Amino acid sequence: MYYEAHQPHGLAFDPFKAIIAPRPIGWISTIDTEGNINLAPYSFFNALTNLPPMLMFSSEKLKDSARNARDTGEFTFSMATVALQNEMNISSDTVPPTENEYANAKLEMASCKQISPPRVAASPASMECVTLSCTELLDRNNQPTNIHMVIGQVVGIHINDRYIKDGRFDTAAANPLARCGYRDYASVDDVFELMRPTDGAVYDGVDR
Repeated sequence: MYYEAHQPHGLAFDPFKAIIAPRPIGWISTIDTEGNINLAPYSFFNALTNLPPMLMFSSEKLKDSARNARDTGEFTFSMATVALQNEMNISSDTVPPTENEYANAKLEMASCKQISPPRVAASPASMECVTLSCTELLDRNNQPTNIHMVIGQVVGIHINDRYIKDGRFDTAAANPLARCGYRDYASVDDVFELMRPTDGAVYDGVDR
């Protein structure tokens, strides 16, 4: 089938998110200007670059996480995992800004070294981020979309030592949760290695 993206697709459900899948989940924690703590998952999330390390998440409407990251200049990312799927799901609920999703999901908060927002203590890995920009995206006609993209630079990384094996972060052992389309999720419990033509026989940790 083919359909123009601005026209009806004729399917029972929109396939866009199911095609762009799986997507990592940005479990974003912030503090607002009044000191209220917020935690929410975002499936429009990913790494942008490695040197310096940057990541992004986007918010449909200016929700608490994006607004707080913009106003305070800080946020954390914690890895959502299969073991934490219920807690992640609870934190996706729409609640008032004064309500703490950590408490709702019965999650322990862990402090950061360089920034104020907490991170999820039970997560295998978390990143402290300084906000570089919060930009409302424009469509092809230069019209505002009320979708806000936050870009942050990673300034600190926390890793639970049990997930470090032979000098690598053991992704399969951490078992990250990924978002697909509709209400579908996927888990990463198996990985395989594929050498690039420029790598030679052994990966030495340098991306060429």
